[in-house]
Amino acid sequence: MSLDSLDSLFVEELKDIYNGEKQILKALPRMAKAAASAELQQAFTKHLKETEGQVQRLERILTDLGQPVRGKQCKGLSGILEEGKEKLEEDQGPLLDAALIASAQKVEHYEIATYGCLRTYAQLLGHTGAAKLLEQTLAEEEAADQKLTELGEGGLNEAALAAGGEAEE
Repeated sequence: MSLDSLDSLFVEELKDIYNGEKQILKALPRMAKAAASAELQQAFTKHLKETEGQVQRLERILTDLGQPVRGKQCKGLSGILEEGKEKLEEDQGPLLDAALIASAQKVEHYEIATYGCLRTYAQLLGHTGAAKLLEQTLAEEEAADQKLTELGEGGLNEAALAAGGEAEE
């Protein structure tokens, strides 16, 4: 589909993030399993359930718009998730937890930007139901980002510093 209107941009971005969310569904269980912190494992597991709901919302929006429920390759999230996957192979323990938080927050920030734009497009195009569903997802992504910040600042980053043995004096 060519981008010739805000409506076509809206649909293309919906398909892009639909694919991205499907990629995230595959990555979150690996991230939860790799996390050393029980709290971080729990945060990833909770967000997995939310992501399942987000995929369902996107499917509903695409169906309501009369669009086929399929995505297009989300290259942005593919790259971010690949970076995170590389960290899973290199790090372990508290250092891996810090790396997982950083990787997950990159994903969340991508999603926050995407869902914010999509919600605005939906509002402008008069897709009130879609706008409400996208707002719900946006709120979940913002809450997940905040939880990751709390975990990092609440001791996991300090644990990574202690495990790495390097601190500036």
